[in-house]
Parts: sequence; C-alpha cells; structure tokens
Amino acid sequence: MSILNYYQVTDDIASSGQPTEDQFDEIAKGGYEVIINLAMPDHENSIATEGNIVTSLCMTYIHIPVPFDAPSEDHFATFSGYMDALKEKKVWVHCVVNARVSAFLFRYLQNNRGFSATEAKTPILEQWMPQMDDVWKAFISNAREQL
Repeated sequence: MSILNYYQVTDDIASSGQPTEDQFDEIAKGGYEVIINLAMPDHENSIATEGNIVTSLCMTYIHIPVPFDAPSEDHFATFSGYMDALKEKKVWVHCVVNARVSAFLFRYLQNNRGFSATEAKTPILEQWMPQMDDVWKAFISNAREQL
C-alpha cells in the first residue's frame, strides 16, 4: 500500500501515518474491521470527518487522541484495552506519521501479547529512536524489554 509509513505488524495488525479519504477505502477492501486513530483531532493533517468516513465503509472507528508531547499511562491503558478486546479482528492503527503508533505497539505487543523487543520493533520505531525525546523514551521504557 502507498499509505504514509505503512507497516504490516502482524497478520491482523497494520500501522501507518494518516491515511487519505481514498486510502480508507483501500484499508476496508483489505479486510480491516477497525481503525484506531491516536492523532490529535486538531492536527493540520487530520481529517475532521474521519469517523464518518470509516463507519460509512462498515469499519469501527476508535479515536484515542494522544498529545505528541504527553503520552500517558491512561492513553496506553485505553489503547491496550481496545487491542485486547479486538484480538479476533483485523485492526489498522494510525497517527500522523506512525511514530506514536510504533511506540504504543512496541509496548503493547510485548506487555500483552508476549513478543520480544526485536519482534515488537517496527522499522519506523527504529528510525525514530535516535531522535526520540525523553518523554517517548520514558514511555517505551515501560515495555517488558528494551531495544
């Protein structure tokens, strides 16, 4: 797929940056049943009608707005709860560029699904790590293993 920073994490979990309206149709045609959006609604690249677009394509839409400068344990608990409840579904998780998502999935896959750090690491996370600030380093430090 040509979606910004698309990465197939597992058979049932994909991640990316912000899809376009047309790309949501591609995602639906790929068999995805749920879209989880971690981006803030006021970001210049967000789509104000994203929830309507997604639900019109018969997918479930979940929005967990995570401020880029302040990811919290509450955000992670909410995300983990949804991901656990959706284990039997095909889930697409996105934010603006797939940075937030890569960090959330790194923790989630280790803490909730038993992945190793190597298995949970995406190329996007690996690319971001050298520039990652202390807020995000602290956030991912709560994963079972470190890179």
